[in-house]
Amino acid sequence: MITPVIILILLISPLLFVLIKGQVTQQAINIKQYASIGLGITFVFFAIGHIVKTHGMVEMLPPWVPLRLQLVYATGLLEFAVGIALFTTKYRELAAKLAVVIFIVFFPANIYAALNSIGLGGHQWGPIYLLIRAPLQIILIAWAYFLCVKTYRPVLIATTENNQ
Repeated sequence: MITPVIILILLISPLLFVLIKGQVTQQAINIKQYASIGLGITFVFFAIGHIVKTHGMVEMLPPWVPLRLQLVYATGLLEFAVGIALFTTKYRELAAKLAVVIFIVFFPANIYAALNSIGLGGHQWGPIYLLIRAPLQIILIAWAYFLCVKTYRPVLIATTENNQ
């Protein structure tokens, strides 16, 4: 069940990198920009999953959902568009808000897959997977809202010398 770990690494890496760089260079950091880049990379990863694991994604949807294959491709395209938009200043906030909506709207597919032990990304573990996936959803929603939607001043990483 490495997928949640990959998601967290993709999400956190750009911001972590720039925070470390800011500590070394004493430069102000635009948290929103780098948090959005991480979320954008994560959304591109999600979109790739819709292409690479299309059959597994289709199985994650209940049989009564019409046009499941087309829906998987359409949602993958949507996730790709949101990912790319998160890289641009002009669309970043709108894309982050849409990301929150996507996390909420798509979560029932994860619940269905876990309850039916559909083997994609950890769902084969059954309902126990929701103990990992539900907190991950909360982290992703909080990241999108608090780090990508809300506005913050650039942060200057202070050293102990500056605090004395």
